Amino acid sequence: MANNDIEHYKSKVTPYVFACWILAAFGGLMFGYDIGISGGVTAMDDFLIKFFPNVHERKMHVSENNYCKYDDQMLQLFTSSLYIAALIASFFASRACTLLGRRPTILMASTFFIGGACLCGAAEAKWMLIVGRILFGIGVGFGNEAVPLFLTEIAPVQHRGAVNILFQLFVTIGIFIANLINYATSMIHPNGWRISLGLAAVPGCVLLVGSLIITETPSSLVERGKEDEGKKALKKIRGVDEVDAEFRQIVAACEQGRQVKKPFKKLFKRSGIPALFVANIIQVFQQLTGINAIMFYAPVLFQTLGFKSDASLLSSVITGLVNVGATFVSIYLVDKVGRRKLLLQASVQMFISQVAIGAILLTHLSATGTLHKGLAALVVILVCTFVMSFAWSWGPMGWLIPSEIFPIETRTAGFAFAVSTNMIFTFIIAQAFLSMMCHMRAYIFFFFSAWILVMGLFVVFLLPETKGIPIELIEERVWKQHPVWKKFYDDDEVKRDDMA
Repeated sequence: MANNDIEHYKSKVTPYVFACWILAAFGGLMFGYDIGISGGVTAMDDFLIKFFPNVHERKMHVSENNYCKYDDQMLQLFTSSLYIAALIASFFASRACTLLGRRPTILMASTFFIGGACLCGAAEAKWMLIVGRILFGIGVGFGNEAVPLFLTEIAPVQHRGAVNILFQLFVTIGIFIANLINYATSMIHPNGWRISLGLAAVPGCVLLVGSLIITETPSSLVERGKEDEGKKALKKIRGVDEVDAEFRQIVAACEQGRQVKKPFKKLFKRSGIPALFVANIIQVFQQLTGINAIMFYAPVLFQTLGFKSDASLLSSVITGLVNVGATFVSIYLVDKVGRRKLLLQASVQMFISQVAIGAILLTHLSATGTLHKGLAALVVILVCTFVMSFAWSWGPMGWLIPSEIFPIETRTAGFAFAVSTNMIFTFIIAQAFLSMMCHMRAYIFFFFSAWILVMGLFVVFLLPETKGIPIELIEERVWKQHPVWKKFYDDDEVKRDDMA
């Protein structure tokens, strides 16, 4: 049945709509650049000497415990303060998306991010660093709320997965670029770290200009009562004039959505629970793969394995390149094989990789020694196989699935919860990882591998497939047909909930 809907929804990819996809996806590049830059900067001696001299002192003692030399709560706060700011900002971004539209919210995201880059790059005191990180966080909160929704709503149904994954692709490109820049600026003394942090303004500026070029999404325009503008926008992004079937579906969904006056309250009604649970648990699982722990602190991790400072950054560049390349696999396959198969295959590959890394470190890395070169190289390869599988599965699906499973009336509110959950768990992992590595040592990789096993079971039993189904019909075609979740959709009870 989904294929019949796709046939009715005519479209072609025009240069303008392609430009809209790419320009909006720079919101992902902002996020990725920050993920990549923060770990590299915190490994730079000049940065540590200026702001965290105690950490630098510990680092200089070669007999210091390999797993504990970067364990400093203020240093971890530098990285993780962004995510608390993003968590709070995502709820304000949800309201902005609903009341103002996706496009103005993206504009605000870029403005905050540019401000954060300027303050961090010019920082002379810890408070400037932290305030700059908070501005980064507000930008990330607004961008991560608006951009995936924008891409999902603007994409033709048959390409929705691939278009949405452009966000994650640009996250990986941002990480890769940050690793390259860190590798270069680590040789510039004493202000290389300023260049790394200040250059975050570049993707912010591209997104700022892009937000003035892209169109608003038809769903957002119709939702705000601008039906004529909505139909005009739909024709523009589809590249054809015959959009009546799709437009009628958008209008019907929005009319139903207008009956819901309190979307956040509706989310916690019985019929809202399936999408809310799945969207949020996917974000929790995305973080519990251990990916951000590896990406944040890849330079630190490789130094712990015995690489020199510049060699560790180079190793991080390698993993970043793998991350980018593997995301293209997801773009190619997601609308062909579906979401579930990619997630299941990757769960197996990530589990094997994490267990193998943990086993090598447990048996061969002492607290004060280094790994044999051959084993260190093997760990880098295993990290690459882990990053590879994450990049075509839990990475992109963490943003794609939550952006497509909510009905229009709760979409921005539901996605705000998903973004905030992502930020909470990113914060927890960012704040705790170095301490966990210090206390758990190699067992930390077994901790993450146990969670990957749980994730695979979740996909098997609780995650429905959304490939090829128009987002306006997700509730009817997905939730009400799923053997577990359909129990939440007793029609009489749902109607009573909606009227409440």
